[in-house]
Amino acid sequence: MKNVNTIQIKKTARKASFYVLMLLLLNSCYSYTSVVGKGAQGDTKVVKNNTYFIHGLVKTNQSNPKEMADGAANYTIETKHTFLNGLLTAITFGIYAPTTTIVTK
Repeated sequence: MKNVNTIQIKKTARKASFYVLMLLLLNSCYSYTSVVGKGAQGDTKVVKNNTYFIHGLVKTNQSNPKEMADGAANYTIETKHTFLNGLLTAITFGIYAPTTTIVTK
């Protein structure tokens, strides 16, 4: 006869594994796009990372899309969580939560 504590530990571990798997699989990547002027007229891209902590509540390094556009009148800004950003957020349990900004001009 198995020990009742061993069975309970296995059930708890199985349930915890299920929740962790669901968190990883159901974690959506968000992206938002802003168009300035007529939008991107070419395919030149400038990529910079933004640094946030505590699930984005504290920002320490944020890119400036206007500077990234380098004076262009028409450009497109896309800010998103890449797969790597999401992975880093998951590994650190949200303590470090980076995003990526891409300016196409």
